[in-house]
Amino acid sequence: MTAPLDVLVVGAGPTGLALATQLRSYATPFRIVDRSLDRARESRAPAIQPRTLEMLAPFGVTDGLVERGNATVGLHLHLPRRELRVPVFDVGCDDTPYPFLLFLPQSETEAVLSAHLTARDVTVERGTELLTAEPEGEYVTCLLRHRDGTEETVRARYVVGCDGAHSTVRARAGIAFEGYAYPQTFLLADLEADGLEPGAVHTYMTAAGLLFFFPLGTPATWRMIAMHPPGAPGSGDDVTLDLLQRIADDWTPDRPTLRDPVWMTSFRIHNRGAAHYRKGPFFLAGDAAHIHSPAGGQGMNTGIQDALNLGWKLAHVCRGAAPEELLETYEAERAPVGDGVRRLTDRAFTVGTSSHPALRLARTRLAPHVAPLLLRATGARARLFRTVSELGIHYRRGPASVTGPRRPRQGPRAGDRLPDTPAGLQRRVAGPDYHLLLTGPDRAWPEDPPLDGRGDLVRVHRLGAQSPWPGIAHALVRPDGYVGYLTRGTDLTGLRAYLDHWLPAP
Repeated sequence: MTAPLDVLVVGAGPTGLALATQLRSYATPFRIVDRSLDRARESRAPAIQPRTLEMLAPFGVTDGLVERGNATVGLHLHLPRRELRVPVFDVGCDDTPYPFLLFLPQSETEAVLSAHLTARDVTVERGTELLTAEPEGEYVTCLLRHRDGTEETVRARYVVGCDGAHSTVRARAGIAFEGYAYPQTFLLADLEADGLEPGAVHTYMTAAGLLFFFPLGTPATWRMIAMHPPGAPGSGDDVTLDLLQRIADDWTPDRPTLRDPVWMTSFRIHNRGAAHYRKGPFFLAGDAAHIHSPAGGQGMNTGIQDALNLGWKLAHVCRGAAPEELLETYEAERAPVGDGVRRLTDRAFTVGTSSHPALRLARTRLAPHVAPLLLRATGARARLFRTVSELGIHYRRGPASVTGPRRPRQGPRAGDRLPDTPAGLQRRVAGPDYHLLLTGPDRAWPEDPPLDGRGDLVRVHRLGAQSPWPGIAHALVRPDGYVGYLTRGTDLTGLRAYLDHWLPAP
């Protein structure tokens, strides 16, 4: 039996790879396994949200993602008898260095993350399946089966299930996966489509349902998603180019010519969530914890952000720098986010696909008149951007978000993400540490703020007036870029109490 691990990561999709990337940045002993023999070659999730790009930036992978992707995509909304060119991310995005939705196939996202890990001597163990996982004392005893049929027993303090909707970790932990399946069947294909304006998402809203064309670039120019027409043939392996062409002819005025499919399939959509994100030494992240409609491009991004919320907490607890209680904040913070995404995508999916007469009427008669009015309202567009981009996610009600006795009147609150500034604040505080931000004149602060032996875990930044908060204030930013503690003034008593609780002095 090999030496015990701190963490066994099960599943090497984007969620598992992101978790491995963060654990590696802390030199945490871990292994990452996946039953599949190879990473995803299909495009699957085609877009990365701004907040995900922000959270991956400290590891040095975001630039590679942006170089491979398409950040200049527009949105064309095709309504009955009307076409709208919708401004995308033109408002509400002045506090992020990534004010765009990056279109990049999931296969490319996985390739960038995998290359990052390989360069740091991390091996993704493909063709390795988790068979059993039994807690025994302070470790979980796990039985793995490798691609050659040999079996291996490993012990890990924690096991994280990033292994998808049919999660073995979730089953071994005995965590329920509750929800329902939608009745509609969808068709998906990566192909060429002659006649579509390039560089834009094309959305067709019809009485029969929704049809999308997303610009991919690779492995094909377009990703097509459409509802399966009632009564039409084609399911599973029976999806044909003729069926897809008939849908394009019937549902679009453009009637693009479809050809050269790389991948065609049908699928059903579920809306399910895990009853818990943690049970003892077991954790769930990504599709193992929540699955839902792809509306809004939230799924992969939510999973990656699950991983980056959990990874630093596991690393700090495993190295003895934080109490076990810190791990309890994972479910407290991420489960509300997962539940919110499920509710949001359910509403969008229902409006777009329901056969109810009132909703069909809304899609065909009301939308052409109401949509232009809504799109002209910059406030509404800004709120929509903050939601879809996931920049609006916060943990204000979480147990690790604390406001001192004097909350600043402006700026982000405890539990909010740290916004970027013209001086590049996010890049300045990137890294696996906590970051203490001191605002106002330097003379207001001691030359060496007392950190009581935590100097290797907390970096101090004197922002002066280049700060999200006016006047004199101080904030402690967590390794995942969220504000943990915040107050006005120079009294560090509350900060010390926060550090004593969540980052005890060695």
